[in-house]
Amino acid sequence: MQKNEICRGVVASLGSEGEGVINLISGGRAFVPGCIPGEEVEFTALKVGDNVVYGKLNRVLTPSPQRVIPPCPVYGRCGGCQLQHMSRPAQLAFKRDLVANCLKKLGGLNVTVGDTVSGGQEYGYRNKLALPVGVDAQGRNIVGVYAPRSHRIVPVTHCALQKEWCAPLLKSLLTFINGAGLKGFDDSTRKGVIRHIVGRQIGENYIFTVVATKKIDLSGLAAILDGIFPSYALWLNVNAGTGNAIFGKEWHLCRGEGTFQGEDCGVRFTAGANTFLQVNDGVRTLLYEAVRAEVCSPQSVAIDLYSGGGMLTAMLAGSCAAAYGIEIVPEAVRCADELARLNNLSHKMHNLCGAVEDRIGEVLAATEGMERVIVCDPPRKGMERSVIREILKSGADKVVLVSCNPATLARDLGLLCGSLAEDGNKIIKNPAYMPHSMQGYYEIISVTPFDMFPQTKHVETMVVLRKI
Repeated sequence: MQKNEICRGVVASLGSEGEGVINLISGGRAFVPGCIPGEEVEFTALKVGDNVVYGKLNRVLTPSPQRVIPPCPVYGRCGGCQLQHMSRPAQLAFKRDLVANCLKKLGGLNVTVGDTVSGGQEYGYRNKLALPVGVDAQGRNIVGVYAPRSHRIVPVTHCALQKEWCAPLLKSLLTFINGAGLKGFDDSTRKGVIRHIVGRQIGENYIFTVVATKKIDLSGLAAILDGIFPSYALWLNVNAGTGNAIFGKEWHLCRGEGTFQGEDCGVRFTAGANTFLQVNDGVRTLLYEAVRAEVCSPQSVAIDLYSGGGMLTAMLAGSCAAAYGIEIVPEAVRCADELARLNNLSHKMHNLCGAVEDRIGEVLAATEGMERVIVCDPPRKGMERSVIREILKSGADKVVLVSCNPATLARDLGLLCGSLAEDGNKIIKNPAYMPHSMQGYYEIISVTPFDMFPQTKHVETMVVLRKI
């Protein structure tokens, strides 16, 4: 097969990015976004390698019954969504199969994965947006979403995943920067001032942040927003750095008090512009309630690793004898302490600042002999191996693991269950692995995917393990 060759094939399965996988007559495979298993499609080979081809979908010759018309006018050009062409049941099945395949292929774990839990809201579910601002080829200011695997901005006036307030916010921003003579940031030339617009909804309140390369006056933007949003805070964040991080270290409050209080699962919290909260309120509640149901009893002590701002720690503290949270970011730990005070949990919610691998030992020592349940919600890179070793040594009766990355989830579960083993710096399949018989390890009780991010390839997963 040659580059730019037009080919036909039948889609056999879906890859981890949600792309169609086509088995080629040559013995290789083609990966083509926008396809559904069973469809015959025509595609153009964009990149050809040894036994692998990356293609662009031209036509669907035999559509699947699961194919739907994407409502977004820029679907396929922007990099935000990968699954809008698939029906809701097909998306949920894909995410369940994605988790199961990762656990089997990467973790050596052949387990039953439950149906994907859906919050019911397919679009308009995000409580937060973070969109880049730039200029187009004619030098006009634009705000939008990055195209797949690039920093090229696809202009949008609204995003189907966002709530209704997205459109007036974006329009207000463009009106302001055009009227003020400001320019969006050009990533290729490093020229321009306005880099991102970030917004968050908490109840009926909003927090907006303009990210710029220097300190600017946002009073003109506030005057526009005053006529649209009854209750909001406006921040300016200054970021002149060269990395991919959205926020810099310099913050200026331009309007309002800067933070708002909210409530979820019976826990009151205070959130600001940079506070981490799951972007899907409905599914977040379902996930946290599922974790609480597995963990909480009046006798148990919960140990929450990578605890962030303490939302889950507070939920667990409210139903357990005590809860310990370990988090490396000092600002997040301060938020967790405030959360404990706000909910009258300071006597049973203990927040420790530091790397999990450095502080888990002292928490385990302090809770020795108690009925302990470990809850772990690590970043996408997963858990450090030293943390996994400490969990294995802890003797905790139950572990509840939450992950947004099926690949690192499979690795961590493999080490906890004994299907994988450390060999120096490498992780290898354990030839001595026997399901349900690995003394000193854990076994999986349940695996439940949660569709935290409908229309995208991403999935949140909760796994419950018990000590063998």
